[in-house]
Amino acid sequence: MPRVEAGYRPINDRIHDFGEVEQTLNTHDRKEQASRCMDCGVPFCHWACPLGNKAPEWNDALYKGEWELAYRRLNDTNDFPEFTGRICPALCEKACVLNLTDHAATTNRENEAAITEAAWRENFITPQQYKRNGKTVAVIGAGPAGLVAANRLNKMGYKVTVFDKNEAAGGLLRYGIPNFKLNKAVIDRRINLLVEEGIEFKYNTPVNFEGEKVSEADVEKALGAKYDAVVISTGTPTARDLNIPGRDLKGVHLALELLAQQNRVLAGMEFSKEERVTAKGKNVLVIGGGDTGSDCIGTSHRQGCKSVTQIEIMPKPVEGPEDPQNPWPNWPRTLKTTSSHEEGCTRRWNINSLEFLGENGKLTGVRVQPIDWKPNPEGGRPLMVEAGEPEIIKAEIVFLAMGFLKPQQPEFPANVFVCGDAANGASLVVRAMASGRDAAKKVDAFLS
Repeated sequence: MPRVEAGYRPINDRIHDFGEVEQTLNTHDRKEQASRCMDCGVPFCHWACPLGNKAPEWNDALYKGEWELAYRRLNDTNDFPEFTGRICPALCEKACVLNLTDHAATTNRENEAAITEAAWRENFITPQQYKRNGKTVAVIGAGPAGLVAANRLNKMGYKVTVFDKNEAAGGLLRYGIPNFKLNKAVIDRRINLLVEEGIEFKYNTPVNFEGEKVSEADVEKALGAKYDAVVISTGTPTARDLNIPGRDLKGVHLALELLAQQNRVLAGMEFSKEERVTAKGKNVLVIGGGDTGSDCIGTSHRQGCKSVTQIEIMPKPVEGPEDPQNPWPNWPRTLKTTSSHEEGCTRRWNINSLEFLGENGKLTGVRVQPIDWKPNPEGGRPLMVEAGEPEIIKAEIVFLAMGFLKPQQPEFPANVFVCGDAANGASLVVRAMASGRDAAKKVDAFLS
């Protein structure tokens, strides 16, 4: 049986709204897709998944029509499969045996989303109450790592309070990922459940620590109360900037200035004309070839841009299903074409940005240069060399999507645990969730 994906809504339809672009299969076809997992001999999917999801077990239940059992098996390892079912790059699928044999892995991510939506629809997911053990835990940061830590600790019986600097929970799930990939009602639904189960959320409450060494008294003062343990899951708040001439021109923005504001606009927040970051009627240049850059492309189209160009300083990834440098079951670093790329985008690689150009304080273009990379005789990072004459890319707005800087954490007391991107640097949502789960185990071991 061939792999069948649900696919995306037609381009001419989806670029006019921020609704989720991905479609769904009917129940019969979804069960058939799950049945393909049963062709596997020795599974490697759970080895590749940071959460250790046991895809064969919940795919088997799905294939048999046992939807509640499928969800229970999925939820054993994955606290919030409605998130990963929408935005995970599916490391498990690249390690799928069917991906090795015919480059057509089981549709694990789509199956995961379908199972979870059925669980919500059929009320398999209901609020539970847990016996309290009298101990308190504070979680600082309501992104995926913090939410998983809070959820796990709550189930263990701890009284959990989550602090977040923003007006709502979700972290980059809410303020970094566009609604066309993850509808924010999906986050709200889960947060409402966590509140019903006893987790307290304190929004618009930034918690900061200064200095290289933080004492228990410092932690208590910052939180306004004493907690038996603290989990820090504040993510990677500092984006990598591009400090070249012209950086202060009007029209040069960090990617999250666009993405976070657009999500807030869709949530009903209002911004003045001067504050508004919009690509409407403009030639857009996205600097950075990753997922964040892709999200800027899709958002620009929906705002009504004139054109989009995306440049990347690194070489173009290999095309095709196999990556000789990272053979199965490892993650292949191959060319990725997203739904946003399909909507229209000029993509270029091996391009270095030299200078932002402007008139009267406003951006008009970016001077760039083709480059190449050669091996470093001393080892380490390859050396960048010129490979062509500088040129100018016309642009009235630029989005810098070059990743985030790993935060430097101070020395904390023994009862403070750091997890997610705050501990490891920017990575995948599924890895942040796994880190949050590990942090909850460490807190429980410490307090036990």
